Amino acid sequence: MSTKPRIYSSVPYLTPEASAEIVSALQQSLYALNDLHLTLKHIHWNVEGPNFISVHEMIDPQVDDVRLMADAIAERIAMLGGVPDGRSGSLVKGRSWPEYTVGRGSADEHLKALAEYFNSIIEVEHHAAQVAGDNDDLVTEGILTAQLEELEKYNWFARAHLGS
Repeated sequence: MSTKPRIYSSVPYLTPEASAEIVSALQQSLYALNDLHLTLKHIHWNVEGPNFISVHEMIDPQVDDVRLMADAIAERIAMLGGVPDGRSGSLVKGRSWPEYTVGRGSADEHLKALAEYFNSIIEVEHHAAQVAGDNDDLVTEGILTAQLEELEKYNWFARAHLGS
């Protein structure tokens, strides 16, 4: 039987209940970002064809950025009194978005699937930002808004490369 973790926020303007609600949404964001990091690396390793090098080189900086995003979310969870869960088994159990399914494939196959995948990850991040905003947590909302800006840009990169 699992017990709910005790939330004791170091943020003076948030109640424990508000912190717990935000932590829950942030945990979904952490799962999504960790999954995105792994998916981007998968694409980096498995893209092939005429546009291989451009996609291969485009993806690596995104991998690094997404890892930093996940770290920022994990630290905010801890700051709010939660326990960030970065375990792969928890990620699989906590997934609320479709799994990326392309294995080895062309740049176009990967980028089309990636654009759709980004949409799902952006929805998770957007939801977390809304929860933070609903609880007047401007710092968390700002972190997520900045991350959304980057994720939307990366989604645009994929779509622009496809010409769509």
